[in-house]
Parts: sequence; structure tokens; C-alpha cells
Amino acid sequence: MPDPLRRMLSLHDFEAAARRILPKPLYAYVSGAVEDGQSERSNRQAFGEYGFRPKVLVDVSRRHTRCTILGREYAAPVGVAPMGIAALTSYRGDVALARAAAAAGVPCIMSGSSLIRLETVMAAAPGTWFQAYLPGDSAQIAALIDRVAAAGVETLVLTVDTPVAANRENNVRAGFSTPLRPSASLAWQGITHPRWLIGTLLRTLARHGMPHFENNYATRGAPILSRHVLRDFSDRGHLNWQHVAAIRRTWKGRMVLKGILHPDDARSARAHGMDAVIVSNHGGRQLDGSLAPLQALPAIVDTAGGMDVMLDSGVRRGTDVLKALALGARCVFVGRPFNYAATVAGERGVAHAIALITEEVRRDMGLLGIVDLREVDPGLLQRGR
Repeated sequence: MPDPLRRMLSLHDFEAAARRILPKPLYAYVSGAVEDGQSERSNRQAFGEYGFRPKVLVDVSRRHTRCTILGREYAAPVGVAPMGIAALTSYRGDVALARAAAAAGVPCIMSGSSLIRLETVMAAAPGTWFQAYLPGDSAQIAALIDRVAAAGVETLVLTVDTPVAANRENNVRAGFSTPLRPSASLAWQGITHPRWLIGTLLRTLARHGMPHFENNYATRGAPILSRHVLRDFSDRGHLNWQHVAAIRRTWKGRMVLKGILHPDDARSARAHGMDAVIVSNHGGRQLDGSLAPLQALPAIVDTAGGMDVMLDSGVRRGTDVLKALALGARCVFVGRPFNYAATVAGERGVAHAIALITEEVRRDMGLLGIVDLREVDPGLLQRGR
């Protein structure tokens, strides 16, 4: 049987392959944005607003992609973004993503909306960052943070752009919900996508039982497939900077806020002792019409002080990575393409995807006349192509 990865020449190529494998509701969940998709489109379009000004006749024979993030050296400035229910779109998806990132020497953020216990992932890939959605009350928050610390997590990422549930109409139209509700339509989707049914769902059920939401709280959450149980989306509308301050007082490791688009929030993050922020609009999955992270990045870098600034949402090419770095990002995170890569070929697929974009960065550095990523600065860019 031919190796499917031979046809994967860029991150874009994984989506079509994954779409053939995944049932329609799951593909819709991963690929979809919110409402009219304005934010998702803007995320990609923002990179096209900048053109490069390369330097020539530079000896680039010894260039490298190494970088330092939160005081640690990584092999490349590209990481794996947190993605919920990854273990339903590929077998043991969270483990596959984390192990591939660890082997490649790049950061990986595990999602709090995952179906594999964080302790299992940390054992498989020590050094993985953990992204938490804060529960609805202080006691639950404290218990979750205690559990995360006990699991050996060193870098805690708090996602702060989800105070209320987003209006993801595409999920409703595609028949996706969490938990998934048994139906004739869902059964038909499984039957007509046998590779997913056998290789992911049935394999998971046989070896690990029914997946549950394992990491939203200190205790186990709802099962992924249920006719009656509703997943507990505790109201986060009351969460504020006081909750962040309370966590900072007790959390001994590195702490990052994800979902920052306003410079005032970057200032507040710095004042509350954050080590870094991730400029993000949640991949266009929360507020439609929000600013693209690349557009928001320069103002946030200006107010960041000593914090590392990172970015996600819309990154697909090595040139995207370098544009974000030129505008002040320390590194970027990629979501959907790595999810698709895991669907296509598990850990090996993710490793291939990481290698593709890392090599693009290295090649583009050569074409720009850059040997070290510390040379990347705003002078390489011109806006208004």
C-alpha cells in the first residue's frame, strides 16, 4: 500500500486527506469557525498584507532554526496548538501530537478539552504544556490547578477568550455536539467512514473504553458519546483578573495567558506576573469579526515588557512563521493542520507535518539572507503588498 505521506508536501495537503477519513460531524468540528467565518478568513489574509525585503549575497550555508521560548531552547519556532477531542479524530490523538512534538524538539500544548488523562500524556511526553479552561468556581479552579501541578506540568496555559459559548452554527448543521448523541445519522457516518470507525473509534473502545472529557476539572467529566448526559459548560462569565492572580500566587511554574488581542490585556498580564501571552482569536472559533492575531501583534509586543509573546491562528507556511517573528513573536502555534496530520497517519503524520513547516522556515531563511532567527526583525517586511 502506498505511503499517504508521500503526497503530503505542505500543511495544506493534510486537510483533503483527513476529510475523506473523518465522519462529517467531526470534520465540521475541526474545520469550522464561527458564524460567517470572517475571523478565520482574516487570519490567513493578514499574512498576505506583508511582503518580504530579502537580502542577497549572504552566506546562509550554516543557518539554523533554533530558538529560545520561556528560557528553554527548542529546535524550531513552531509548536502544536491545543485542540480539543483530538483522540476522537485520531487514535490516542493527544499522545500522538505530544510525542511527535517532543521528538521534533518543539513545544506542544495539550488541550483541557481532551479525552486522555493529562497524567498519561505527561508520562508519554514530559515537558508538554497544559492548557486549562477555568471551571466556574474557585474551589474547582484550585482543585484543577493542584491536579495539573501533581501531574508534573511545568508550563500552564490559561485560555481566557471563552467567557461564553461561541455561536458555532456549522456544528449544529453538521450534527456535531459534545457529547455526541447516538442517532441513525451518526451510525451511518461511522459505517461510511470505515477507516475512522475501525482505526480510531472501535480501536479506542476495545483498548481504553468509552472516552470521557478527562481534564476540564480535577475529576472525570462526561463521556464523549451519550444520549442523555450533557457536558457541563459551567458559566465562565464571572471569571476575572482576580482569579488569575489567585492562580499565580500558588502556581510555581511558568504561566501563559492565551487569547490576548488587546494591548491593555497584555499590560494586565504583565502586572499579574505572567511569563508570556499568546496572541490568538481561537482560530476564528469564538468572536467573529475579531482582529487577526498578526494585526494585533505589534501593539501587544510594544506593551509586553519582559514577557515572551507568541501567536496562533492561521499559520500554514514557513513564510507565515517568519512574518510573525519579524513582528515580534517568539514563536507560533499551529492547530488544524497537525490535527489533520494525526488523522492521516497518527504520530508519524504529525512528525511529517512538523518537519515540513520547519524545513520551510529554514529554506525561507536562506532566501531572506538570514542565518539565525535573532536576525529576523521588522526591517524584513513591508506592508501594503
